[in-house]
Amino acid sequence: MSISLSSLILLPIWINMAQIQQGGPDEKEKTTALKDLLSRIDLDELMKKDEPPLDFPDTLEGFEYAFNEKGQLRHIKTGEPFVFNYREDLHRWNQKRYEALGEIITKYVYELLEKDCNLKKISIPVDATESEPKSFIFMSEDALTNPQKLMVLIHGSGVVRAGQWARRLIINEDLDSGTQIPFIKRAVAEGYGVIVLNPNENYIEVEKPKIHVQSSSDSSDEPAEKRERKDKVSKETKKRRDFYEKYRNPQREKEMMQLYIRENGSPEEHAIYVWDHFIAQAAAENVFFVAHSYGGLAFVELMIQREADVKNKVTAVALTDSVHNVWHQEAGKTIREWMRENCCNWVSSSEPLDTSVESMLPDCPRVSAGTDRHELTSWKSFPSIFKFFTEASEAKISSLKPAVTRRSHRIKHEEL
Repeated sequence: MSISLSSLILLPIWINMAQIQQGGPDEKEKTTALKDLLSRIDLDELMKKDEPPLDFPDTLEGFEYAFNEKGQLRHIKTGEPFVFNYREDLHRWNQKRYEALGEIITKYVYELLEKDCNLKKISIPVDATESEPKSFIFMSEDALTNPQKLMVLIHGSGVVRAGQWARRLIINEDLDSGTQIPFIKRAVAEGYGVIVLNPNENYIEVEKPKIHVQSSSDSSDEPAEKRERKDKVSKETKKRRDFYEKYRNPQREKEMMQLYIRENGSPEEHAIYVWDHFIAQAAAENVFFVAHSYGGLAFVELMIQREADVKNKVTAVALTDSVHNVWHQEAGKTIREWMRENCCNWVSSSEPLDTSVESMLPDCPRVSAGTDRHELTSWKSFPSIFKFFTEASEAKISSLKPAVTRRSHRIKHEEL
């Protein structure tokens, strides 16, 4: 295993300091000397030799990658898949590069939702002012007017955004397995309206303003000697902190602060907001949810907060490796009973697709997604989910038929 240049230089010094600090008071002079030596080492220069600038392209072309006809990310020149360890022994730099590519992927998927899937980008909050932080969702043209069917898609937690199941799959596998696009296209083809939630877009980041704190000694009535002693301690503390910061963050990235989006500050808040302002207003007689991982927890929370409305409007819910917990979330008995009848959770399992899997919780049935990889559960259960929704629709129609038939017979008898 190779060791970075700065580590090779600093390691013996750190070892010596540790040994000296275990000694008695007479070793203080040696400690001071070693600290002075460390303070003379320009860690910025050392680290720059180890780590290139965190300056990455802002387009796929700049990274020299593109998606081929199979939806796979490939290097433009070599045709090879994405390589994470682009530079040996620079994990932090490689991670930052991966994250920069991930941000480009997010924008690319947004473009596909609008151009390939013909969805509209809708800003939220709906009554937001120009200056306040905003998020957005995506909807088909008929999402609110389709009288029959509406499909709502909710992804899990983390870095994923609207239209994605897993960034890792998009980069390392393909667009079909990592995005919601196959679900959207098939839903539209089968006559569904579509709403794509964006539950992780909870805040915007802005650069933190620099606050200049005036020294307390300026307005203090303390004796001059005491003030000088305090200032000296303060300067020493700042020097040690700066020394640590040079090693921890050699390229001094900007300090950022988060401004949360009104009524959308968490996935749970977001799901409730979209329900109240969009789904509840939709004309569809049958609403269907597909919720992955933390999206399942967000749905259960929505149901707890809007139980009667959800029961009245939602026909079936497909969960994929959902992390919800009806006990921790304190879902009542009536909710648990409804979930047993109207939900199904496709979980990660080595068993064949749709094989029943035992559950420790008294909520919805669990079946195998046909994969033991959490992030692949949505894609692998894709055909089964649409079959589940079709069967739920048919069951709902057939449950209404007997009443209609009896009524029609009565009318015919009265006419006779």
